[in-house]
Amino acid sequence: MTAAPPPVAVRAELFGPDRRATTVGVVLLISLVAFEAMGVGTAMPALVADLGDVSMYAWPFVAFTAAAVFGTVLGGRWCDRAGPRVPLVAAPVLFGVGLLVAGTASSMAQLLGGRLVQGLGAGSLVVAIYVLVSVVYPERARPAVFGLMSSAWVLPSLVGPPVAGVVTEALSWHWVFLGLVPVVGVAVALVVPAVRRLGPPDPERADAVRRRGLVMAALAAAVGVSALSWAAQQTGVLAAAVGTAALLLLVPAVPRLVPRGVFRAARGIPTVVVSRGLLAGVFFTVNSYLPLMLNGTHGWSLAAAGIPLIVGSLGWSSAAAWQGRRPDLPRSRLLRVGFCLLAAGTAGMLLVAPTWGVAWLALPFWVLAGVGMGLGFSSVSYLLLQQSAPAEVGFHSSAAQIADQLTTATMIGLGGALLALLAGPAVALPVLVAVLAGLAGLGAVLAGRTGSAVRTSGTPVA
Repeated sequence: MTAAPPPVAVRAELFGPDRRATTVGVVLLISLVAFEAMGVGTAMPALVADLGDVSMYAWPFVAFTAAAVFGTVLGGRWCDRAGPRVPLVAAPVLFGVGLLVAGTASSMAQLLGGRLVQGLGAGSLVVAIYVLVSVVYPERARPAVFGLMSSAWVLPSLVGPPVAGVVTEALSWHWVFLGLVPVVGVAVALVVPAVRRLGPPDPERADAVRRRGLVMAALAAAVGVSALSWAAQQTGVLAAAVGTAALLLLVPAVPRLVPRGVFRAARGIPTVVVSRGLLAGVFFTVNSYLPLMLNGTHGWSLAAAGIPLIVGSLGWSSAAAWQGRRPDLPRSRLLRVGFCLLAAGTAGMLLVAPTWGVAWLALPFWVLAGVGMGLGFSSVSYLLLQQSAPAEVGFHSSAAQIADQLTTATMIGLGGALLALLAGPAVALPVLVAVLAGLAGLGAVLAGRTGSAVRTSGTPVA
């Protein structure tokens, strides 16, 4: 095992003269997406009251999700074919245009159009950033980069909702969108110098694997994931029918969007993609239902019920920063530790969710789960780049995001179905938590299959 470079050397790799602007720009771009994601939910009641009625509440989220899935797939393919130069500029510009359209909306149709453009930009942007990291930063610095990217979600998680609430009440919901537009310009200006230094596209990228039916599969996945997300926010027969139809649509589409071997957790990249889906599906589903658990079952105020989400975010960012200073640690082993901590934190919610549960235990257990995510999520990102050939980074990154989005939407939908079928959250949520803890345990078992010294190139898909 090689000795870890000192923290000063790692910082120099990120913030030296050649990469300082790029690092700040990447963090700023991720923070923009995070602020928008966290703030829109807070502003949505006022927005819907102004432009429509409560029956339209889910549609701005659905529109964003559908476009983000489509943008993720096409952005990955674009990066693999021609490099990340154009997507790194075009994606944030699209996101900014979407902010302008949504922020000036005077009708629900215009708002939904803006959300579609935002989603296209956000989906393509995250993939392009992963490809940029693979090109610009040496392998030993990547854990620290991913630690910074994780931390870029923390401040928006803490201050995004209250800031959006204050802006909505003091000014208007329009400024939740418009206030971010100038920051988009600053972020693009910081990233452009790095884009210029990338040079022309590598001719070898023209030989990237041609995937038949990719556009149609991306459209089907966009519709399927967004329909599943909508169904997860509803109850009743219609929601169940929509969720079932979404799954039927996704079954033939998803295999074209992920590497071969994902559904049998083959060693290497396929299991890395599976791990991303399991991490996200478990953590974000519990995160979504934890306030209901504390408010609906134990009578906590909504403000108090949000505290575990905050401490979970802080645990995530602290662990991500810790692993970033230790690039010599085996990432497959670190991923297994992350899954074990996530499984323990999730299983601990079985002592919180029932009526006889101890509500305050949500705090230490969710810190534990957050630490697991900080170790696991950064490790997955590192392994993804380590094992991907240059012309496959975009495809593999988009596949990981698809796994993330699909698993989260499915598990949240399962929670909604359990709430509809069983007698309230005190009965339904323990069942959901038990399933999620089992999935995290499965991830710990599979983590050893993520390690591979072989870089894939031209990997066919299922």
